[in-house]
Amino acid sequence: MLFDLDPSLLIILIIFGFLAAFIDSVVGGGGLIALPALLFTGLTPAAAVATNKLAGTIGSLTSTIMFYRSGKLDLTSVYKLFPLVFIGSMIGAWTVHLMNPEVLKPLMLVMLAAVAIYTIFKKDWGSISTYKKLSIRHFIIFMILIFAIGFYDGFLGPGTGSFLMFAFLMIGFDFLKAAGNAKFLNFGSNIAALLMFMYLGQINYAYGLPMGLAQIAGAICGSKFAIKQGSGYVRVLFIAVTFLLLAKNTYDYLH
Repeated sequence: MLFDLDPSLLIILIIFGFLAAFIDSVVGGGGLIALPALLFTGLTPAAAVATNKLAGTIGSLTSTIMFYRSGKLDLTSVYKLFPLVFIGSMIGAWTVHLMNPEVLKPLMLVMLAAVAIYTIFKKDWGSISTYKKLSIRHFIIFMILIFAIGFYDGFLGPGTGSFLMFAFLMIGFDFLKAAGNAKFLNFGSNIAALLMFMYLGQINYAYGLPMGLAQIAGAICGSKFAIKQGSGYVRVLFIAVTFLLLAKNTYDYLH
C-alpha cells in the first residue's frame, strides 16, 4: 500500500512530518504543520486528525527517549502522572462523539493567551530549576490539572504541549526539564487517543506511517538541538509556537 503512494505526495508527507516533529519534540505545536499537510492530501478533517495522532505518537515517543537519555526527563516525578493523561485523553476522545469540541475553543484561546503573556513577562522564569516536592494538597491539584489536560488533548488537542509545559514550569522545573516531562505525558495522551481512533477505524496508515517515520528523524534532530542550545532557546520557541497556535486557532474560530 505504501508503494502505491504518489512520489510527490510521499515527499510532502516526509518533509512536513520532519518539520512538525522538529518543533513538536521541544514545545509541541507540530499539528500546525502536520495537519494542513494531511488535509492537502485530500483526507477528511476527522481522518487527518486521526492520522496525525499516529505520526505524532511515533514522534513523541522518539523525543521522549531522547530527553530521557540526555537526563532531561525526570521519570521519578512523572511516571505516576502517565495513567492520568492516558485515561483523560481516552475519555476525551470518546466524548467527542457525544458533544461538539468547539465548545472548548473559547476557553482554549483564553488559556493560550494567558500562557504566552505570563511567559513573556516572567523573563527569568524557567531558566533554572526551583522544583521542590509538592505538598499532598498541591500534588492533588496538580494531578487534577494533568488529567484535565489529557482530557483536552483527546477532546480537542491544539496547545496540549504548551499547557503541559506550562504546568511543569508552574511548579518550578526549568524549560528543558519541563519540555522533557511534557513530552513523556504528551506521548501518553497521544497513544490513548490513537487507540480510540484505531478502534473507530479513522486512521489512514498509508499516509500516517511515512509521516511517522519522518517524525522519528525530526524528533531526534529537534531534541538534540534543544538540549544543546539550552533553556533560553526553548523559552523563545515556546513563546513563538504558543503565539502561532493562538493566532491560527483564533482565525479558525472567527471564520
